[in-house]
Amino acid sequence: MEFSDWLPQLGSVADELLMVRSLYSEEFNHHPGQLMMQCGVSRFGMPTMGAWINYGLGSSSASLPGYVVLTAGRGSSGGATLYQSGFLPSSYGGVLFRNQGEPVLNLSSPKGIPPELQRAGLDALKSANQRRYQEVHDPEIASRIASYELANRMQTAAPELIDLSQESQQTLEMYGVGRPEPKKVWRGTLGHLQTYDTFARNCLLARRLVERGVRFVNIIHASWDQHSELDFNLFHNAECVDQPIAALIKDLRQRGMLDSTMVTWASEFGRTPLGENRSGRAANTGRDHHPSAYTMLLAGGGLKGGLTWGSTDEIGWYPEENPVHINDLHATMLHQFGLDHLKLTYRFQGRDFRLTDVGGEVISEWIA
Repeated sequence: MEFSDWLPQLGSVADELLMVRSLYSEEFNHHPGQLMMQCGVSRFGMPTMGAWINYGLGSSSASLPGYVVLTAGRGSSGGATLYQSGFLPSSYGGVLFRNQGEPVLNLSSPKGIPPELQRAGLDALKSANQRRYQEVHDPEIASRIASYELANRMQTAAPELIDLSQESQQTLEMYGVGRPEPKKVWRGTLGHLQTYDTFARNCLLARRLVERGVRFVNIIHASWDQHSELDFNLFHNAECVDQPIAALIKDLRQRGMLDSTMVTWASEFGRTPLGENRSGRAANTGRDHHPSAYTMLLAGGGLKGGLTWGSTDEIGWYPEENPVHINDLHATMLHQFGLDHLKLTYRFQGRDFRLTDVGGEVISEWIA
């Protein structure tokens, strides 16, 4: 298993990793590729994988959402379409947590509003919504009732969740919480400062969320779109994520959680193995979009560690051995959650939909 010198910490957990070197997709631009990775198809309005799993398994947390989204960097071009519920009831969609202040806006009660008064208001609202639900049987009314009740319970659970002072100094240092940002930052595609600390905190929060019963956590880190300034920008991103991701894997293993938690690291496509040159302009020092063959990492979740799967041709342009479509990836991930991708369906507009659309094969060789 080969790693860049820029990923020394990930290299140190190679025995836990399944490296897939033959992933491919049909989508060559960001938003369609992001939809494909998250939804199994590149169309708007489709449920994301987190929503499908939340729908299939339900949440084991009574006080936190079953599907939480954390972001670092400038954010992805796909925005909220990458954690939507689509045509599934909205209660299965992802809840975006903010990086500063309250994790969710308006989570705290206004000053002067006692808990008894708030509870009475919620009860009255619930009663009115239930009466309307009995009349029209709109599932979105049931989702609204559930959202109000969940928000009320989150008022206690969320502040405790984000309080990292409960963690030991050793754990904080292992993840890199509080790491200084490099002084020189190329802002072209990297977005803004403080990505190092934010991403480290998000990885630690992911472990804390899973501990508290959250079913699916999606950390979105952008941007890796290095069409230029490749040397610095790629090093910046690699150094940013290397320590926290490795720490998450080590932490889950130490706590006996890795076998029941799957960690994946993937992007919407890869980058060309050749330098990018465009007609009419100076040669770029970066790489272009390349969905035909790229690499991803998985760990835990009952998958084999220390396994390298698939290979490409000699320049890395197309898969030559064991190609893996994103639908195959999703089918295998669902299988490890105890879900049959052929049976996890939802009827919408006269058709049964599923995450893997009309494709997908479980890759049994990945399973430990």
